[in-house]
Amino acid sequence: MSRNYKFHNPEGLYFISFAVVGWLDVFTRNEYKDLFLESVAFCQKNKGLEIHAWCIMSNHVHLVFRSIKDQKPELLIGDLKRFTSQSIVKSIQENPRDPSLKVRIGEAEQKRILVGFF
Repeated sequence: MSRNYKFHNPEGLYFISFAVVGWLDVFTRNEYKDLFLESVAFCQKNKGLEIHAWCIMSNHVHLVFRSIKDQKPELLIGDLKRFTSQSIVKSIQENPRDPSLKVRIGEAEQKRILVGFF
């Protein structure tokens, strides 16, 4: 998927999807879904994100949104993704065991793999 979204009408309504790197099932853990929703709420309140529909799957997200407050949509989505990924990586580093990996490995190895993906 392209990392550079193409938004030709800054005030338009857009559908986008973005996946977790490596298609890891990160959003199977409620804590990580909550971090994403906190990021969305922050962008709604402070950045001009207007959400019309959304769906969080185990390894990707769908959004129907538009940008208000004269914010460029590509910058808005970039901020949302950046803040969310930083929050999730920090949480992964702090969690003792993470069910996002479907194999049984040691805690240190699991963290190394997840953080390495991000």
